[in-house]
Amino acid sequence: MSTLLRKAVMALTGLFLCVFLVVHLGGNLILVLPPTDAQPLFNAYGELLSQSLLIKGVAWGLYAAMVAHILDGFWIAALNRRAAGPRAQVDRRRALSPWYSRQMALLGTLILVFLVVHMRDFWFVYTFGEVPVDAAGKRDLYTVVVTAFQAEWYVLLHLFAFIALGFHLLHGVFSAAQTLGLHHPRLQRVARLAGILFSTTITAGFCAVALVVHLQH
Repeated sequence: MSTLLRKAVMALTGLFLCVFLVVHLGGNLILVLPPTDAQPLFNAYGELLSQSLLIKGVAWGLYAAMVAHILDGFWIAALNRRAAGPRAQVDRRRALSPWYSRQMALLGTLILVFLVVHMRDFWFVYTFGEVPVDAAGKRDLYTVVVTAFQAEWYVLLHLFAFIALGFHLLHGVFSAAQTLGLHHPRLQRVARLAGILFSTTITAGFCAVALVVHLQH
């Protein structure tokens, strides 16, 4: 696969994952409602995600996009390191680009580690573990989540991970726009602004959910 094609796959899978983040944040915002309202709604949301064949199909597409994005990310990062050239060129690149654009592989690795922890504690437990049931007889994912977020260290882990995600998105959205052909200066300004707004919204939203759930319980 050529470098150009790999970058295109990286951009398209990244944009698909951005759509997932919006949907996931929308579902998680249920958690900031008063507990008496949040519990039945969030458990119904969890049941929908686990039982709908359409959503299961989308989930497998999401997993495939995630794997492709990660593998291409590491491949491109290795290629960039080999092509960095002499120390003077590296220093010049540092002077011209923000630090997070040079640390996409590191930020991506931190996010990957967080995803493993996150899926182990919620997806794996909900799918294969023993989960209590609520008053309506639904599997009580709400209680699993709020119990986890009672621990301060767990909240701090999520805050750190979503800040790393924010910086990853800040560069990723703009880079994807360039890869997909938005080279006009005006379009690049729009893409950069979109990246700032999107990364800030996603980071603030997920951080707010973690803090509100912790403080409520």
